[in-house]
Amino acid sequence: MGAYSSLALAHTPAKPFQKLNAHMVLCGWSIHVLLGQKVVRFYSKHGSLQNGRQILDKMSKRLAFPWNALLSQYACSGQYDEALSIYFKMLSAGICPDNFTYAFALKACAGLSALRQGQKIHGQIVVSGYESDVFLTTTLVDMYAKCLNTEDARQVFDEMPRKDVVSWNAMIAGYAHSGRVNEALMLFYQMRCEDVVPELSTMMNVLPAFSESGDLRQCKCMHEYIVRNGFDLDCFVGSSLIDMYARCGSIKTARQLFDKMSQRDVVSWTAMIVGYVHNGYARKALTLFHQMVQENIVPNSTAITSAISACGQLGALEEGKRIHDYIRGKKLQLDVYITTSLIDMYGKYGSVEVARQLFDKMAKRDVVSWNSMIAGYGLHGCAKEALELFSQMQCMGVKPNNVTFNNILSACRLAGLVDEAYQIFDYMTQHYHIEPDMQHYACMVDLLGRVGLLNEALSFIKKMPVEPDDGVWRILLRSFKIQKEIGLREYVSECFLE
Repeated sequence: MGAYSSLALAHTPAKPFQKLNAHMVLCGWSIHVLLGQKVVRFYSKHGSLQNGRQILDKMSKRLAFPWNALLSQYACSGQYDEALSIYFKMLSAGICPDNFTYAFALKACAGLSALRQGQKIHGQIVVSGYESDVFLTTTLVDMYAKCLNTEDARQVFDEMPRKDVVSWNAMIAGYAHSGRVNEALMLFYQMRCEDVVPELSTMMNVLPAFSESGDLRQCKCMHEYIVRNGFDLDCFVGSSLIDMYARCGSIKTARQLFDKMSQRDVVSWTAMIVGYVHNGYARKALTLFHQMVQENIVPNSTAITSAISACGQLGALEEGKRIHDYIRGKKLQLDVYITTSLIDMYGKYGSVEVARQLFDKMAKRDVVSWNSMIAGYGLHGCAKEALELFSQMQCMGVKPNNVTFNNILSACRLAGLVDEAYQIFDYMTQHYHIEPDMQHYACMVDLLGRVGLLNEALSFIKKMPVEPDDGVWRILLRSFKIQKEIGLREYVSECFLE
């Protein structure tokens, strides 16, 4: 039977194999452990996880191997809930997990950001005596890092009796992705001091940290290191270097790198377009976007979003409409980022009706989408619609942020709605516990000044728990000039000069 099962599994396509499986069940062969394991593994590899699970349930003797085959396929295909279900069912069946079992279960925890489950599995690993396994401890570091628990990730990392380059990469990536840029850079330098040779994946993890640092001198040193070690030949590394220089404000160097690249993919083009937009070179961003399209490179969501943002910076509505037509012509997917950018563009410079149509068609909206639509209504003097949308947003369970309140207060400001603005201002602080920033205060002062409540505006400033900046005093001074209040204007002018 052993020879027959090996031949069957090696050469039988999926449908005939299902017939073989049915024949096995009829003949009672499913009780054969080795054959059953191979059947589970075959179904798992060929994407028929349900059939594999059914065979696993029928096996009379169950070892870790067939469970691992199914568990790995669930974890690697992104079906993390199912993977953990298999793991806990395995424990209930009395099957002892091995290091591969734990690794796939931890991968599922990382995918779900299920920190508590991951901590339980960590405890089981320690009890089972696998805590010295390099592969497994590296997976633990990765799990904690992806759950944004860099403290526990670092503790596991520091306690590892032996670290390979993958371990270092996992910890560096954890720091970089959680925004702890300095720690990521320090660990990279420590890695080099301990004579651990970085790999391409190391560069992919550490370059975003250099980008976030904003330290141009440090970035140049990193660039020199990359060139010396031949990593600059990789297209992804080249794109990351472009992004790094652009974020540091050295857009000229970024463009020189872009022009020197022998091969460019969509990531390279996107990095350069995004760099132009972030540095205020909107026209150059649009020129590069059109060049990219002419070279038959289909832009990704980030490139399209950046191009639409560039249109917004320039007030180039017709250009934005052409990009919108291109998206429809190519039947590209309108994800939440592209749609939000279009809503923002149409809301600011075009038609609030078109913006609302796009908004209503969105299958999924984030807080930025709601903010953009509210801002569009506010700019067009549609305060009533903005307030209704703000109310609808809360009914849908979307939590407003400080930008939301700035947009809705601005809508009230332009419409002269004093009572509504006071209610929203109080609601922001008392219900959502959002501390007002200077923009919120300035909005209220401008509103009160616009409707002629100058003494009330001055009183509002005096009650502010923070020192008003020159912008707030400037707004009030302008209101006094408009209202021709000579007496208090001199006092406000002195406060502004101070």
